[in-house]
Amino acid sequence: MERGLVLGAGGARGLAHLGFLQVLEEESIKVDCIVGCSIGAVFGALWAAGMDLYRLERLITYQGFSKRLWDLAVSRDGLVKGEKVLEAMRLLTRDLTFAELRIPLAVVATDLETGERVVFREGSVAHAVRASISIPGIFKPYRYQGRLFVDGAVKNRLPIQVAKDMGAKKVLAVDVKKGLSTKLNTAMDVMLQALEILEEEVFCTQREKADVLIQPEVGHIGVLQFDLAEEAIALGRTAAKSQLSEIVRNFY
Repeated sequence: MERGLVLGAGGARGLAHLGFLQVLEEESIKVDCIVGCSIGAVFGALWAAGMDLYRLERLITYQGFSKRLWDLAVSRDGLVKGEKVLEAMRLLTRDLTFAELRIPLAVVATDLETGERVVFREGSVAHAVRASISIPGIFKPYRYQGRLFVDGAVKNRLPIQVAKDMGAKKVLAVDVKKGLSTKLNTAMDVMLQALEILEEEVFCTQREKADVLIQPEVGHIGVLQFDLAEEAIALGRTAAKSQLSEIVRNFY
């Protein structure tokens, strides 16, 4: 297996992944496996399942779409139940299993009770993605296969080593958490920023493992600002196009 693509965590900033993937398709840049963490798992799964990326953009940028996925919970362990996101993923991936995907995929989550990184490569894609996106304090932790999962970014927001473990000799990685927010208006903003600072230390030890590292300029977009989807997607396209020659030179 020659080429692996790693799509990192980042909440709404990860909408840039969609624009990035569109450019890969337009330029006929193929990958042999995909690794996704949190929002990266969402777009990695949808691409691996064969979802039309332009149809997906129209859906995501449709006014009010993201709000329809927020099923608020009266709970101490998360603000969002995540059931609507799960159903959307089941629909958009056609409820495929990992074995049925057109591109091999790995989805990364964190076992909250043991602290272990968990890599999903079998079973339901939608359920694995739901486990991976469970941002602490935002989504309720997800109970699946007898374990309790939170966001894969708790262990590593850009799991490059997983692609290498799958056999990738070259890795193209997209990190969407470059830059910290300067708008800290709520307790939630503070908590999410603190998580990002903790993630940064792990990221710095891993980034050199990528043959090509792309970091779209989305640092000004808040983790929960899904209403800025159109801008984030455009910035993902810009990042891909501006570094296309580097991708071709170092990834092929």
